This record gives sequence, structure tokens and C-alpha cells, in this order.
Amino acid sequence: MPKRTDINKILIIGSGPIIIGQACEFDYSGTQACKALRKLGYEIVLVNSNPATIMTDPEIADVTYIEPLNVKSLTGIIAKERPDALLPNLGGQSALNLSSELYKEGVLDRYGVKVIGVQIDAIERGEDRIAFKETMNRLGIDMPLSRPAYSVEEAEQIAAELGYPVVIRPAYTMGGTGGGLVYNVEELRTVANRGIAASLVGQILIEESVLGWEELELEVVRDANNRMITVCFIENIDAMGVHTGDSFCAAPMLTISPELQARLQKYAYAVVEAIEVVGGTNVQFAHDPKTDRVVIIEINPRTSRSSALASKATGFPIAMVSTMLAAGLTLDEIPYWRDGTLDKYTPSGDYVVIKFARWAFEKFPGSIDKLGTQMRAVGEVMSIGKNYKEAMQKAIRSLEIGRAGLGFAKDFNKRSLDELLSMLAEPSSERQFIMYEALRKGADIEQLHHLTHIKVWFIQQMKELVLLEEEILKYREGQLPDELLFQAKKDGFSDRYLAMLLNRPETEIRRHRTALGMVEGWEAVPVSGVENASYYFSTYNAPDKTTASDRPKVMILGGGPNRIGQGIEFDYCCVHTAFALRHLGYETVIVNCNPETVSTDYDTSDKLYFEPLTVEDVLSIYDKEKPIGIIVQFGGQTPLNIAGELARAGAKILGTSPETIDLAEDRDRFRHIMDKLGIPMPESGMAVNVEEALVIAGRIGYPLMVRPSYVLGGRGMEVVHDEEMLRQYMAAAVGVTPERPILIDRFLSNAIEAEADAIADGNDAFVPTVMEHIELAGIHSGDSACVIPPISIPAKHVATIVEYTKKIAKELHVIGLMNMQYAIADDRVYVLEANPRASRTVPLVSKVCNISMARIATEIMMADYAGEKYSIGDLTNQKIPHYGVKEAVFPFNMFQEVDPILGPEMRSTGEVLGIADSFGLAYYKAEEATQSPLPSSGTVLISVNDQDKPAALEAAREFAQIGFKIKATGGTHKYLQENGIEAEKIKKLFEGRPNIVDGITNQELNLVINTPSGKRSKSDDSYIRKAAIKYKVPYITTMAAALASAKGIAAYKENHFGEGVLKSLQEYHADIRD
Repeated sequence: MPKRTDINKILIIGSGPIIIGQACEFDYSGTQACKALRKLGYEIVLVNSNPATIMTDPEIADVTYIEPLNVKSLTGIIAKERPDALLPNLGGQSALNLSSELYKEGVLDRYGVKVIGVQIDAIERGEDRIAFKETMNRLGIDMPLSRPAYSVEEAEQIAAELGYPVVIRPAYTMGGTGGGLVYNVEELRTVANRGIAASLVGQILIEESVLGWEELELEVVRDANNRMITVCFIENIDAMGVHTGDSFCAAPMLTISPELQARLQKYAYAVVEAIEVVGGTNVQFAHDPKTDRVVIIEINPRTSRSSALASKATGFPIAMVSTMLAAGLTLDEIPYWRDGTLDKYTPSGDYVVIKFARWAFEKFPGSIDKLGTQMRAVGEVMSIGKNYKEAMQKAIRSLEIGRAGLGFAKDFNKRSLDELLSMLAEPSSERQFIMYEALRKGADIEQLHHLTHIKVWFIQQMKELVLLEEEILKYREGQLPDELLFQAKKDGFSDRYLAMLLNRPETEIRRHRTALGMVEGWEAVPVSGVENASYYFSTYNAPDKTTASDRPKVMILGGGPNRIGQGIEFDYCCVHTAFALRHLGYETVIVNCNPETVSTDYDTSDKLYFEPLTVEDVLSIYDKEKPIGIIVQFGGQTPLNIAGELARAGAKILGTSPETIDLAEDRDRFRHIMDKLGIPMPESGMAVNVEEALVIAGRIGYPLMVRPSYVLGGRGMEVVHDEEMLRQYMAAAVGVTPERPILIDRFLSNAIEAEADAIADGNDAFVPTVMEHIELAGIHSGDSACVIPPISIPAKHVATIVEYTKKIAKELHVIGLMNMQYAIADDRVYVLEANPRASRTVPLVSKVCNISMARIATEIMMADYAGEKYSIGDLTNQKIPHYGVKEAVFPFNMFQEVDPILGPEMRSTGEVLGIADSFGLAYYKAEEATQSPLPSSGTVLISVNDQDKPAALEAAREFAQIGFKIKATGGTHKYLQENGIEAEKIKKLFEGRPNIVDGITNQELNLVINTPSGKRSKSDDSYIRKAAIKYKVPYITTMAAALASAKGIAAYKENHFGEGVLKSLQEYHADIRD
């Protein structure tokens, strides 16, 4: 069946900001869909609120709206653009839910919008727990016993009948949001309450527990002719009880019999046929190995995290194929490298793929490292090897958690076997590393199986690695026999890990290995659905089966796994670099290990190596491909951490030199340069021990900003108020050496923070704009809301920032991108830090100012390499008539035990952008896009510390003026009354009832403004902030944001409860003038 001709303009809804459970896999699937549809000749209208993704770049779709993802803004866009069709299944759960709401409210019918790919009633049948159960009963497919509940009382009754433990699953959510496994009625009440609040329809399912069963997934694709193929069989190595997003898993299935796989496929096909999805569907099963009972857990009638993994594991681009099928094509019309057309597809490939999750528990003090049915991972890596051991070890070294192998993590090796076994009682992010040491100490495989429910075969494989490692350790002082080295490399042991085990330099291991001819070979993963495309993986278990061209080529190092502090923004830069290089006529080679991203799509670069970003793996590819150089400045901290070693090994680094990058990190050398240039910095010092730290504190005075050197995302940064806090910080700091000291700066209280991104050519720099942070200094730049262009920084300071940025770029000889952080205090501009690399604000600046920064930086770097001059003077600053407000999105709802306050350590997982013609409206839209919109009327609670009271007075005046009722706690109430603001007093938790929590629970408070009172009360009023998150009441923890919110609400009300003229990104760009 050829493509549909009854439709011409197609609307695609993106997935919004990156959150736990919904990460950049949807950016990848949405971008792929846009490419596929445009190739077929359709016009695309794209809506997404996320500025960090390449999907919202103006050239990906014909018309791009960066707007909040809700019914109101989508209705406006549909009315204006009049699309013929909506493709709902490429933007994750957000897009699926929003499509359902648009249908229910009659918007799609009113404007004659057809739904393609997955029908709305199919979404209901797949997502609504009751409808899904009815379908399964009709098909005779077993499910865990369950009943739906709409209240906590109902849930208690059902759980009593089913018997504990039970699983609670809210309808219409993803990432297990709001759900959980509960063992008693107390836990049930907490989780049921949370689940009902999290569900779109207030519905939860109480389900019998299948804890410890095997969890198995199939990725199925169906076309309009009801032809079905299974793209991938995924075996979760962690058993049921750990969310699939946190689960360690393998493809193909390694321990599941062909008979069982055939049975699962039969069930999956029956389900997909009944639900009538056209495109990709993920089907999850549980299998009890004791009784052989199979039950279906759930389906996702959309591209998902698993489909991104399945696509990259098999070379089958599910999102692209799903899109083509939705547009009317059928599987027998799409090419397949092996057997002609895709209807003949079967999974093949003589390799093993492993996915391992990346967590961020260390970012959330007080969080409990425990894995359950609610997802906690912030990213993941994928590795490919010829056998399980090789793939598993490659996955571990891809994670970038400072571990090159499974052994000797943290202090696990020093613990007794009994301690280790007790640590394995509940799943945690460290489980594999603990098991490794338990096996070393003689743990029994069966015993570990009973404790963890991980199958014996996987534990046996791990034990064999442990035994080989113990053999290697016998040669710690002597010469490792060649056959042991060969075996270690075939089993995936990295050079770095062997160097650690043998106490030798890594370079020595590498030299010896290459002298023996023990080098990586490469194999191709052919891509289905297109002609002649492949990507590559390395192995020590097979000879090299690939060739390299002799065209001039450039290697780009990606960012590795998504994590807090290093997200999709860096992938955005890498992708732009690949496009720019292709345009300049260079062949591109990308190295990355993140299955969720656009950089690991088969057609982003000429050659993709799906490999860990370690010195060993990158150098092997460098020696094979012989590029003219490597670009390291776009992949965040990941490539920068290995740039020095690569350069020492003879690799050519393009653009800014590794020495410059190191110089900017070396506070002492950097301060000397600032002194030379006459640019002020806050007073500072460096300390290796507590005595040195106290001497510096005595010189500078408190408060201080303390942090380790060489980090991204503010790891370990804190504001320290007194000697006791400083002693605590220094005592807790780990890995501090004279080469990596603790940095101590005077903390500029109440300073406005600003930053500037620059493009430089070594002699000159261009600064497109200055960003003003809305939160004051002390909040990490990744967590602070910010606005372009600045709204309250005087013109003279903006000019100073631009001047300083240019001076520093020239002095440091920056070639490419640079990010500068500034603070403005006492009418002076201070430099806080320089980062001579791409920063997380590059996509933001590029979109708001209509300048492709990463592309221009790449052109400059290549001109520099060729010895040509790039005329940076031709770049001119334009007047930007609109405002762009970036707001961060936080995962506190997934960490209920953590106090949601902001500080110098980054906590956000993603961001949104609000664009409008005034700052107030842009801020209002940004808050709305975070899915925590500001109220336009009602009651605001103000409870702030003493130093914030004058600012609270200003905010209270604004709120009173726009008709809000104000409630305030003791001290704040008294202060407001004394200053003529009418407010009602409300009790704190310990002052009796009804109190703040009652007010939040009863929905009597519509907005909470609460600042923690210094270090004493960091804990004692956290219950206010935690209650606000639990009951979805917007909460604000800084006075700057409180004031901006009042202005935003005022602008929204003045605009007759509208958000101004609805404009696409392309229309905003057309309004920018010189």
C-alpha cells in the first residue's frame, strides 16, 4: 500500500522536558519520525517544550512550536495550523496522554484532525487498566490477579483479599510514577494515595505480586495489513520487582528456551492485533520458572525506552519504520538488507547487547539507594560484545562512574561475606558490584540466586570472571603470562582495570598487548529499512571484518550516558558538529555508548562506533580510522576527562587545546591570568586538608563556596556558613589530592548571576547574548531559571561581560565554544569560572537568538586546522524582540524522602523554554511547561527566613495587587502586618492544627513560597516543600523566583488570561532584526 494521499500536514507532539522515566529516547524517535515523514513529502508541525533537543531546531520540522504541552496550547496550534493528521505515539507518555485529552475534549473532531499510527481507542485499550484487562480476558492471556481502585479504602480491601505483597500501578503514567510494591497496609496507604494523585484518571490497579519472576520484553511492529514482526527479544537480568528502566538487561534472550520465546511471541501478536496498533509496541511479560506460568504485565502502544534500546541493539530503526507504516506504507514495501523486504525480518546478529542503567543517588542527600517498581535511573548505556562477559564489562566501563571493572568498588572488598549478603537483601544500584565481591569471598551461587532472583547462569558467568581475576592477581608483582592476558581481553577486562590489578601503568599494558598483536577487531551491525547502512562494535573475540576509507575524516566523541549535569544538550552539539562536518566535505566518525540519543542514530555520522568512551576504545578506533583529528569539546566532561591522555598517546585534538581546558580548571593558574587581564574574581584559595581550609576561611570570611576541582554539574559543591560546616565538608570530601584540591571561594551573597556563551577563533570572540539567571548566586546554573535577553542587568554591566568574555577567549586561545559564568555584586562584575567547551546553554542560545553556535564553532575549528582565517567579525549582534525563559525540571517526585531545595549542586534532569513578547508571559509559559503551572488566583502561602523578609514584602505586595489572598507563618505574618500587607496567620506543623500541611492537603493553598532558614532549619520546614510536591501544589524556594512568578501571573491576567500571540519558532526568528 503506497503512502496516504488524503493527508498532507502532520502534527507531531514531543515528550517535553527530560524527566526520570522519559528521557532523550523520545527526542531520538521524534527526530527520526520528522526525517522519515519529510522524505515521504509531508509537511510537519512539531510541538515540544524542550529547548535542549535537536528536534526543536527550526530545520527539523517545517513549523516548530516551543510551547507548553497542554490542551490549551495544542488547541491554539491546531486552530492556527490546521493539520490533517496527528501522530501521537512518538512523544512518550506525555504525547499519548495529551492526544487522548484532545480527543476527549472534541478538539480533533472540531478541526477534522485524523489520528494515525495508534487510534485513540487503542490507547485506551492499552493504557486503561480495566479496558486492558477485559481485552486480555477475551484473548485468554493470563494476567496477575488484580482489581482497580479509585480510593485508598477500596485499595485496602482488595489488597486484603489478594494477600501482601501487592503492586500498585496507576493508570496513564510512565516510569512507574506513583506506583510501588507494598508489603503492609501502612505502605499501601502511602503509595495508593500517591498513585491516585499521579494518575490522569485517578485510577490505580492493585495487583498480585510476581516478585522474583523472570521479566521478558518483546518489541513488536505491525502494519495496516496485520503483518507482524518481532524486532527484538529482551531478557531483563534483574527479576520482576525492579522497574525495567532500572533493570540490567540483555538482547537477545540468553537463558530463555526457544519454546518459551515462541509462546511469548504468539501472545504478543494476539495482543497487538487486538489493540490494532500500527507501528511499534513494547509488550512486557513475567514468567515463573518454577511453574512455567506466563502473565502479561503491560504494553506500551508507542515508541518507548525499550524501543530505542531494541532499535540500537538490532539495527532496526523502530521509530522510522513506525512512522512510515503510520503514513500508509506496509512492511513489504520497505527494504531489508538480508531478505529483500521487512515483512521477512527476523532478529539476527552474532553478538550480545547489554543495557546498564546510570543513577544519580549521590545528587540527592537523604535519598535511599533502593530499586523497586518506580524508576530511579537518569540514563543508560548500551554495549555490544561477542559474548556476555565482554558485553557486560564494556557496559561497566561505559558508565563513567570511575570504575573500569566490577571489582574493588567503594569499600565492598573490605567487607565480610555476611555484610555483603545482607546488602544484597534488597536491590540497589550497587548490586552487581556487591555480588562480585561476595563471589570473591566464596558466596554460593545458589544462595545468591535465592537472594537476588538473578538466574544461576548469569551468576556463573560472573563467578568465572572473579576466578580469572583472582588468577591475574597472583601476578601483581611479576609478569602476567600471555595466555592469561589473551583470556582477560576476550572476557572484556579493560586495559585500565588490568593496570589497576597488576599495579602497572595503563600505557605499559597497552604496549605489551599491541606488541602481541592483541588488538580490537570490529564487526558491523547492518541497518534494516534502508539501503546500505551499518554501525560498528569492537571485540577481542574475532578478527577485524571492516574497512576504513582514506577520505579526510574527523572523529567526534559523544557524551556517554545521560546524567544530571550532563544531558542531551551535549548530544545536540555533537549532532550539529557531524552535520556541519558533512557539509564541509569531511567524513564523520562518532563514538558514543548511549542508546537513547540522536548521535547514535545510524545516519547522523558516516560511521558510528557504539563503544565506551575510554582511552583504550577511542585510541583503537583512532588507529583504525586515522582521522585528521578528534573533536572533544562538544561531549561535556566525558571526552574532556580523556583528552589529555589521548593527546599524550599521539592523537590530534582539534579546536581548543587540552592544555587550555586544564588551565581553566586550575584555579591558581586561571586566577593569575585574570589578575594579568585586570578582571576581578571572588577571593579564593585551594586546600588539601582541613587546616589549610580553615586558614583560607580566616582570610576570606564566611559564607564560602566550596567544591572539588574537575567536576561538571556542581558535584560536591556547597555553601558553607561557619567553621563547623567547613570541618564537616572537609571530613566528608573524598579523593582530594594535591593535584585535585578543594576549591574555596568567597560566596557573593545576593549577587545576580549571569552567563555568556561565546564562539571564538583564537584571536577574537563573538558573544550572541548574555543570559541573566533569575535565582541569585548560590543556585547551580543548570538549576536556575534564566532569561534571554537580560531584564535587570544594566547596559554597562552587559557591555563589561561581553568585553571580559572576549578578552578571556583571546588570552586562553579558545578555538570553538566557551561558556563564562559571572556574578554582579556591589555594582561590579566578577568572573566565577570559564569553561572552554560547549555548555548546556548552547541549544538555548541557538534557539532564542537564531544562531547555530555548534555549526559555526565547527567551521571555525576546521578553518583553524586548515590554516585559514574564519571571519568572526562578520557575526553581528541582533536585537531580539522577544524573551526566552529557561526553567529547570526536577525529579523530586521520584525521591519523596529528599528535601526539594536548590543549591550549588545540580539536581535538575531537564529543562523547558517559554518564549513570548514580554518577560512576564515568557516566565509564566515556562512554569506552565514544567507541568506545574502558576495559579491565576487563590491563596499564596509565604513562609520565609529573616534575610528574605524584605524581598518577601515586595513579592507579597505584587500578589496582593493581583488579587491573591495571603497566608503567612508567625514571623513572616508579623513582618507583613507591620508593613501594611493584609495576611492571615497559618500554623506550622508543631504549632497545632489546622496547619500548613492541612492547608496543602485540603487544596486551600494554591502556591507555596518557602525559603529554608539557613543551615539550622534545612530540615525543620522541609515538610512544607515535601507536602507541596506530594499534592502537586506549585512551590518556590527562592525570593527571586517568587517575584518573577508574581510578575508572570500579572502579565497573564493583563493579557486577558491568554499567553499573547501564538507564534512558531520560525516566526520568532523572522522578527529578529540587525
